[in-house]
Amino acid sequence: MSEISKSSITIEASTEEVTALLFDPANYPNWSSAISSAKVLESDAAGQAIKVEMSIKAGPVKDRVTLDYDWSGAPGALRFSLDEADTLTQMSGGYLIEDNGDESVTVTYDLTVDLSMPVPAMMRAKAERETIDKALQELKSKLES
Repeated sequence: MSEISKSSITIEASTEEVTALLFDPANYPNWSSAISSAKVLESDAAGQAIKVEMSIKAGPVKDRVTLDYDWSGAPGALRFSLDEADTLTQMSGGYLIEDNGDESVTVTYDLTVDLSMPVPAMMRAKAERETIDKALQELKSKLES
């Protein structure tokens, strides 16, 4: 069982701006270099994406994944879990969004990934941390530009 990797970043933006970007998985390729394509396969009655197919390339991992999104924690959190993939056997995580009360928001991103091939835990954890840190930096850059 993999351990959860996570990191946080403070972004000079409103909660509404942050959630508008994070709660739109179909547009992740517009700000995240790890996601080359994203297609909403299924939405709920409120129009929120609940099943999304993505092509990802993060560090040594390149895969086509279908993720299930859980909106029960919105607007403070968005969770996802792996439905199916070509190489990954597990991918789960999410974003925790905290309004700091000063026109800044702290976003915490956690991620757990397992591959169908053996990868030393230390290498997997390093790749997860790099993926998380890069995604958070790209999110911050998009929102603060």
